[in-house]
Amino acid sequence: MERRIELNVDLSQLFGQLDENVRLIEKRYDISVLLSDGALVLCGDGDRVNAAESLFRALASLSALGEEIDRGVVLRTAGLVENGQADRIGEIYGQVAAVTAHGKKLRVKSAGQLEYVNAMKKNTIVFGIGHAGTGKTFLAVARAVAALRAGEVQKIILTRPAIEAGEKLGFLPGDLQTKVDPYLRPLYDALEELTGESYLKLIERGVAEIAPLAYMRGRTLKASFVILDEAQNTTREQMRMFLTRLGSGSRMVVNGDISQIDLPPGKQSGLVEAAEILQNVDRIAVVHLGAADVVRHELVTEIVRAYESADLERRQAEKEKEKENGSCQ
Repeated sequence: MERRIELNVDLSQLFGQLDENVRLIEKRYDISVLLSDGALVLCGDGDRVNAAESLFRALASLSALGEEIDRGVVLRTAGLVENGQADRIGEIYGQVAAVTAHGKKLRVKSAGQLEYVNAMKKNTIVFGIGHAGTGKTFLAVARAVAALRAGEVQKIILTRPAIEAGEKLGFLPGDLQTKVDPYLRPLYDALEELTGESYLKLIERGVAEIAPLAYMRGRTLKASFVILDEAQNTTREQMRMFLTRLGSGSRMVVNGDISQIDLPPGKQSGLVEAAEILQNVDRIAVVHLGAADVVRHELVTEIVRAYESADLERRQAEKEKEKENGSCQ
């Protein structure tokens, strides 16, 4: 079938560089897309043309919101359309997660990110569990900066366990700040993008504090937005210690990727345990971000899904082996 659709947007924004967005849509739906007198003409199987039209209309609405339409946006939006969530696209992308120091609006880019942002607005403690690239760290810092600007808190505290991520780093020279800098760089980058100030200046002004998790012991954290990053590498004792530092007027966001635990063999992740124990406690939320929420290069999504599939197969094989061993006893 052939269908002509008119969209009240600059079509060059939808087409992308060298028409890469259109080529992606043509390949995904096995259709052809032509430009005729300022309108799009879609040719192909009826159901595929219908799906492509829904996608083009969704992308046009995003473009009207000011969203830059790149391959990642096309793929994430196609996923929403194909999962019957086309009516949620405006809700998801319409949510402004943060405003940079230069006034640029950064929008939520997936259903999981929307759930995560809303959870941080409504709850005192939020666990954000997801793969690298899902935006969990950046969005946590964004929410912290928004709370600081609104006067909801007086300080942002950034922390993480100082554990080597699969490599021996050796002795790190220098003072405390120098030692923790390499571990907290992603948090610094997000903080500086959103505030327009270096983290050192923010520390000097007393509105930001950086500390290894071990330095939290014995403290009560009041009127602060506290972010614990890389929390999959906390022990159960460290996690319990951290969570009980919560003081009046404070909020906590605990982030981690439970597929990248670097604890010694036999040590249980404090993040895994806490998320299970506390998931039904009032004013505590546990949000899981998956492959569909990855906002980096589209290959990262494929890599995450491939590893998830391999992990599932390995667990199934282990269960089968356990059954076989049990039947032989």
